[in-house]
Amino acid sequence: MKRVALSIAAMLCVALLFPDPAAASERRPVSTYSIVARDSLTGQLGVAVQSHWFSVGPIVPWAEAGVGAVATQSFVDPSYGPLGLAMMRAGRSAPEALAGLLAADPGREVRQVAMVDASGRVAAHTGSRAICAAGHHVGAQYSTQANLMDRPTVWDAMAKAYEAAEGDLAERLLCALEAAEREGGDIRGRQSAAIVIVSGTDTGRPWADRLFDLRIEDHPDPVAELRRLVRLQRAYLKLNEGDEAVAEGDVPRALGLYSEATSIVPDEATNGEAAFWVGITLADTGDIEGAIPWLVRAYRQDERWARLVPRLAAAGLLPDEKGLAERLVKRMKKGE
Repeated sequence: MKRVALSIAAMLCVALLFPDPAAASERRPVSTYSIVARDSLTGQLGVAVQSHWFSVGPIVPWAEAGVGAVATQSFVDPSYGPLGLAMMRAGRSAPEALAGLLAADPGREVRQVAMVDASGRVAAHTGSRAICAAGHHVGAQYSTQANLMDRPTVWDAMAKAYEAAEGDLAERLLCALEAAEREGGDIRGRQSAAIVIVSGTDTGRPWADRLFDLRIEDHPDPVAELRRLVRLQRAYLKLNEGDEAVAEGDVPRALGLYSEATSIVPDEATNGEAAFWVGITLADTGDIEGAIPWLVRAYRQDERWARLVPRLAAAGLLPDEKGLAERLVKRMKKGE
């Protein structure tokens, strides 16, 4: 009864989205390799993908904090993402959700889909008509899958790289993508990539639960560019932690987090943005001497940062007692 009810619900969902049954199988072919995974230590859920297709990010990867993650590809039906998440949110396991959606899909033999739920249960499907080389590898709380690959070893190479990698979920997902490239990747080449990682539990603040949501729309080496952006995101996450520490009155901890953030990427990577706002935050707390080195670093990247200081004071975002803004600008220009 449980499976029958699930299939009926899935068929109703697909019928609403695709009144014409043939339309469900006439989706664009996205030749892709991807990985879905749950981090067993943090509970984080994520998807990473690379494709020889423009802007793969809005189509293949789907994830929701405390619910699960989905990769939908090959002759892709994007509805597998939101529908799969909806079913897992309603209490279905990843295998149950995928089975129900496949049962209701007349185009299932051209699909390639993988899902992982918040409990780490995994399901994957490679249709018999997915363009070779195509296949998947299901492991402990993850699945790798690929279609239209140069070699039939890509998905297993991804699995080995993911299992051998160290670091957080983002790092391990990137290692899987890089392994696919080393194995030959898409037979047609490369174009776009994306990574989505969400928290293991839903805090009710989706903007905070979405830890990584990065897309490379069109690039000659999208996986390498994705790694660069992941690194940049790490720096900004630390900056945000530092701002929270300042708000809590813990300036020493904030300084440690700020230093950590700016050690992840050089100042030129943010055009001085990170250094400038660290300096402004410290100046706002009254730590002028602590602020100056950061503001100088920003000024060395772009002199226009000095022009912004008095505007912040005019907007009430920086105290301007005793001409503070003017003094900060002078010291920025002097470099001390």
